[in-house]
Amino acid sequence: MSPAPQQALRVLIVEDDVSTAQFIEHALAAEGHCPDVKSNGTDGLKFAVAMSYDIVIVDRMLPGTDGLTIVKEMRRAGVAVPVLFLTALGGIDDRVEGLEAGGDDYVVKPFAQTELIARVNALVRRSSGKQDTAVMKVADLEINLIARTVRRGGQDIALQPREFKLLEVLMRNEGKIVTRTMLLEAVWDFHFDPKTSIVETHISRVRDKVDRPFAQSLIKTIRGVGYSLNDAS
Repeated sequence: MSPAPQQALRVLIVEDDVSTAQFIEHALAAEGHCPDVKSNGTDGLKFAVAMSYDIVIVDRMLPGTDGLTIVKEMRRAGVAVPVLFLTALGGIDDRVEGLEAGGDDYVVKPFAQTELIARVNALVRRSSGKQDTAVMKVADLEINLIARTVRRGGQDIALQPREFKLLEVLMRNEGKIVTRTMLLEAVWDFHFDPKTSIVETHISRVRDKVDRPFAQSLIKTIRGVGYSLNDAS
């Protein structure tokens, strides 16, 4: 098995076959990475564009939106992260079609865990020019993903684990709208609406700590849609 990279990677897996998705998810988690799994192309595209990942692994054939369309829409939206195609189509034309759509590499099913990890690591090394996200800043708010610390205006802010994760998701998507559904999946791993005010309650707690003591409000409510973190007035 390839040596694990120094920094854990956020990986989006878009795969509708449960056993294949679980195989990839477990392989990446064993390497210390943080995989998110989506089982259809519609959700896969939504998260690939709205969230921040280090690499996307996408099946060619998917319900909802096919893999080629996902990658084309990602590139059209300016998402430049590496994409690894999974395909049962072994023909040269099929591989070229995937690469021309904006993919960076492919593996043909069935594949070995060692091959998958090697290709993931190689793609991330190739895109090593990406911005280091260990520390993220918006205005005077700073979050350190390794030390798990938050500071604003030079003051330390103590957040509970769920509060930290919620703030991390908002900061990774600076200037973008993050819906309630996205927060439920990214922070609580809920793939259904629990019909509670859990998101609103945690947003309020985070605001009490990172917004209200300061002159400028960074967390905005987009009524009927979701939330956005930005330094616009």
